[in-house]
Amino acid sequence: MKKFTFFAAIAMIAFTTTNSFAQSTASTTAASSATVIKPITITKAGDMNFGNLVATAAGGAIVLSTANARSGDAAILLGTQNGTVTAASFTVTGETAFTYAITLPTGTFNVSNSDPTPATMAVGSFVSSPNATGTLTAGTETLKVGATITLLANQASGVYTNTADLAVTVYYN
Repeated sequence: MKKFTFFAAIAMIAFTTTNSFAQSTASTTAASSATVIKPITITKAGDMNFGNLVATAAGGAIVLSTANARSGDAAILLGTQNGTVTAASFTVTGETAFTYAITLPTGTFNVSNSDPTPATMAVGSFVSSPNATGTLTAGTETLKVGATITLLANQASGVYTNTADLAVTVYYN
């Protein structure tokens, strides 16, 4: 009887130990994947041009919209010789149907003429179309940027330029 009890106790311990280990672990697998998308790019399609402006004794501000239209002080816009009037234009490309954010310059920058002591005009209050966020329909979209230019009283004549400060940044949302 002692042998039977001893073997029964050993069997009970073995069964209990095996049973508890069998229920304490489990495993499975999962797939891993990644999708590589096209990088977003922006290229200049056209420069910003406020066109011909008339210097006045008072000076003033002219707004250039993203639709290539000017508004503001009528005296500065006098005449039919408007010149070339265009908002800056950029082509944004990337992954089809993705959205992107637009960052425009903050504050102002100056355009200047070629006088020995260059005269300047401030350009600021930037706007874009689309505004703040765009969508890459068919993987591309045109981005237009307008702004406000401020003429001083009796602004010196000449062609005013700035080739570096109209920086536009785009990034995926």
